[in-house]
Amino acid sequence: MTATAQIVVLVSGSGTLLQALIDAAADPAYGVRIAAVGADRDGIEGLARAERAGIPTFVRRVRDFASREGWDAALADDVAAYDPALVVTAGFMKILGARMLQHEVVNTHPALLPSFPGAHGVRDALAYGVAVTGTTCHLVDAGVDTGPILEQRVVRVEPDDTEESLHERIKVQEREMLVDNVGRLVREGFVVDGRRVRIGG
Repeated sequence: MTATAQIVVLVSGSGTLLQALIDAAADPAYGVRIAAVGADRDGIEGLARAERAGIPTFVRRVRDFASREGWDAALADDVAAYDPALVVTAGFMKILGARMLQHEVVNTHPALLPSFPGAHGVRDALAYGVAVTGTTCHLVDAGVDTGPILEQRVVRVEPDDTEESLHERIKVQEREMLVDNVGRLVREGFVVDGRRVRIGG
């Protein structure tokens, strides 16, 4: 029987990546239990998805703290209470600080890093005129979308693509890739060797 590892998921919006993880975790063979979902905003669909699934939630808003360091420390304490094997930022639109990065954190980005990092990866790729873009799953470090890469998936840019149509196709790959990588990381373990991540053996 597969052992089950706990993860904490952080969200800022609609929670479609979170929903993909919730659906995957419903299968005991996936080996992951979502212990809690945290957010940096109240009243978002991501929190509602967690609540409908019976998952505990918490909110830490940056504006409630005198400094980003104070916010980061409070968020880290919230996360640590669940002793997660992994933290997943699933559309979480805040840069994490030193305390949070004491946890192992996984993120996805809607572009092929190191190209087009930051908050507008789809828009920037489209504006540059690339023929292909895609999505990257990576570990989080102190930079912006600079951590070691776990996997990348390519999405072709169509001549009539808008930012919205391209992003929707990227999201399909992003959800599958996140589910695959989170499952493998917790079931098989991993070792970080510089810029490379070895999963399992």
